[in-house]
Amino acid sequence: MTINDKEFFHKASKLICGNLDAKNMLTDIRKYLENFMPAQTLDLNTYEPENRILSNIASASFYSETPSYYPVKLSKEAALFVEKGHYGPVVSMINRSEMQPVAKQFELKAKQSPLCFLLLHLKVAGKRLGELVISARGQDLFSKEHAHLLELLHDPFAIAIANILKHQEVLRLQKKLSDDYRYLASELRQISGTEIIGEEYGLKPIMEMVRQVAPLNSHVLLLGETGVGKEVIANAIHYSSLRHSGPFIKVNCGALPENLVDSELFGHEKGAYTGAGTARRGRFERAHGGTIFLDEIGDLPLSAQTRLLRVMQDKTIERVGGRDPIKVDIRIISATHRDLQQMVLEKSFREDLWFRLNVFPITIPPLRHRKADIPDLVKHFVQKKCQEIRIPVHPTISSIQIKKLIEHDWPGNVRELENSVERALIHALAGTPNGGLIFDGIGRPHRQSHPLCPSLEQDVLTLDEVMWNHIENVLLLCNNRINGPNGAACRLGVNPSTLRHRMRKLGITFGKRKEVTGN
Repeated sequence: MTINDKEFFHKASKLICGNLDAKNMLTDIRKYLENFMPAQTLDLNTYEPENRILSNIASASFYSETPSYYPVKLSKEAALFVEKGHYGPVVSMINRSEMQPVAKQFELKAKQSPLCFLLLHLKVAGKRLGELVISARGQDLFSKEHAHLLELLHDPFAIAIANILKHQEVLRLQKKLSDDYRYLASELRQISGTEIIGEEYGLKPIMEMVRQVAPLNSHVLLLGETGVGKEVIANAIHYSSLRHSGPFIKVNCGALPENLVDSELFGHEKGAYTGAGTARRGRFERAHGGTIFLDEIGDLPLSAQTRLLRVMQDKTIERVGGRDPIKVDIRIISATHRDLQQMVLEKSFREDLWFRLNVFPITIPPLRHRKADIPDLVKHFVQKKCQEIRIPVHPTISSIQIKKLIEHDWPGNVRELENSVERALIHALAGTPNGGLIFDGIGRPHRQSHPLCPSLEQDVLTLDEVMWNHIENVLLLCNNRINGPNGAACRLGVNPSTLRHRMRKLGITFGKRKEVTGN
């Protein structure tokens, strides 16, 4: 079959550069080259000069079963032949009569003779990439015309091998990242805690609800006081769901700066605002295929609530500064200690968003309503904190101390109990070895000065007024200090940024403004 160089190059290039699968590409081009030369077998190889090893990327052959030559450990003579191949549009003809060293090694590998080869040395931008080897069974089968046609295809083959190597590296890194992700997800799961203390007692009805909703894609709203363990329940829902292998993104809505809420949640495009030097994915994009946990959903600004509503309705987001909608497949678990229904009446929370979120509400009881769980919780926190503080021998706890803990009302719930255990362990470090834990700060249960259901004649404080009074009292106790182990944020069991955000909402001054006001 005769063909001009231009037509041959055009048709062959399409076959070579049109497929990132090396095996399929070689199969297609071998069938085409067979019309012009004895191309019985094609091998695409890389060469490692430091080890003198010729490794195979892919092969295609006329024969159903072909001997495996690779990897080939070249002799010094054969390696010198490959390395001195000028690496460019140059073809090395290795016929039986020439008795080239590479041919000898292939024959020894294949245990078959005679064989003849065409070798096309491949390079891109001066970098050696490997060899294309065309082989056939016989003696002196290749001619200068065959070598000329193969030489025309140097650039397409060089580009193809470069792309294939890059593609294989991307696939390798993708697999590595997937393995790393699974490992890190497992580690984070252990850190977050998957064990539910009290699932056989105080939290038994809650865990039954978790088992009902976890396999579904329904949105879940977790309700309860601060510190009852809403995040632990969110973990249980996600890791018991069909999305457990997907990402689990946690967002504290109360800790997000108001001017960056949209950027944090929905991402932004490059140049969307001052300082946006690069495009960035938001939390919703990162949660694609998994679950997003929106803690303190009641602190979300109205503007962000509107955008969240669109996410739930259309399952799409738009980055700040972007125009194209981005599809997201997510499950939303939200949590709050606030009364969202009251916020709806006060127009500080969207009613339509409330209905969307309130698909499957789960109200987690406070610790004072499940005191049977306190002994197990104490044991769990002692083991956890001893490991963190590196206490080799776990201190004992007397029945008197356990009774003292049970009688306490625990306004701070599980978080307060955890802090109390840690505080007792720290005090125990300075005491006698193997001494028992003493909970000096716990003794008298917290009694409410007003009944739970006040009469209509009594003045009832609003929730904001109660919070204002409580935060002011704690600030006074902490000498107006917010950060640090003795700060108000630590005493209240919240993040300092969350506390400042609430103080601004309540109109409580702090920092330099408070000093000026005090003067």
